[in-house]
Amino acid sequence: MSGTPVNVLFTSVGRRVELVRAFRRAYAELDVEGRILAVDVDPLAPALGECDEVFMVPRIDEPHYVSTLVELCARERIALVLPLIDPDVRVLAAHRDALDATGARTMVLPGEAAVTVADKRATADLFAGLDVPAPATWTAEAAEAATDLTFPVFVKPRFGSAGADAHAAADRAELDFWLARVPEPVVQEHLAGPEVTSDVLCLKDGQASAVVSRQRLEVRTGEVAKGVTVYDPDIVRHCVRIAEAIEARGPITVQCLLHRDGSPAFTEVNARFGGGAPLGFAAGMNSPRWLLAQAAGLPVELPELGVYEVGLYMTRHDESRFLREEERAALASRRP
Repeated sequence: MSGTPVNVLFTSVGRRVELVRAFRRAYAELDVEGRILAVDVDPLAPALGECDEVFMVPRIDEPHYVSTLVELCARERIALVLPLIDPDVRVLAAHRDALDATGARTMVLPGEAAVTVADKRATADLFAGLDVPAPATWTAEAAEAATDLTFPVFVKPRFGSAGADAHAAADRAELDFWLARVPEPVVQEHLAGPEVTSDVLCLKDGQASAVVSRQRLEVRTGEVAKGVTVYDPDIVRHCVRIAEAIEARGPITVQCLLHRDGSPAFTEVNARFGGGAPLGFAAGMNSPRWLLAQAAGLPVELPELGVYEVGLYMTRHDESRFLREEERAALASRRP
């Protein structure tokens, strides 16, 4: 068994059972000692049952959330911190130095970049500055004033996540309807797709170590339910540029939609493991193994960038976990 224990902390672990299991396998493959810890606000979060230690913490927007994580990282000698939802990314990025000072490596963007990718208007500006192709994007005011919009268009929250409050508008009346109801909306050129999500891993800040692209075949509540790995050298090239520009650290996902001619138009960046990341793992992007190996000081053997199994399909299913009241209460009482 190799070296000092490598303890991993997942924040807002939620439903990410497959991800935790992938890290568990990576520990065994590497013969590295370490524990998987997780925090959440819900004792019924399914992935808690896969972890070695779990704690209930304040909500992300509460005053003591960050200080609780800092104390936990120091006490438990955490080596890697991995946020799993978008709101966590922004908070942890803003306090990355404090978390890293405990000896952990917090796998998030720099604070300014995290603010940019959380903002769809700013993300569109970022892509424009990098010459990364993207759908045309308008503010609500510009869309209302425009006389040459080609319908349909897509309305989404400027600061939204997981596809919530995103709607197609077939004509001006529908556009006005959704602009009045979607919080802080932006309007984008409507591309029917298909949608391709690329998993990007940066073991060194701003340097893409691996990229795997997967086409979404079916989505449920904002997360891929069925998918297949695909390859497009232009998508890989643009993902590398985006990762460099935002100084990405750890896993990010980059989303694009395809025009009818197959060319990509990039829409957003989520600076965390995507819900469909297990498909990338199965196709050859063994991010859990590489992250643990790096943290343990072991050699990391990476394939050539863009080399992975193409045409690998994923289809997902639900799995239940059962707790009695005393077990639920015991989890609810777990505090750092």
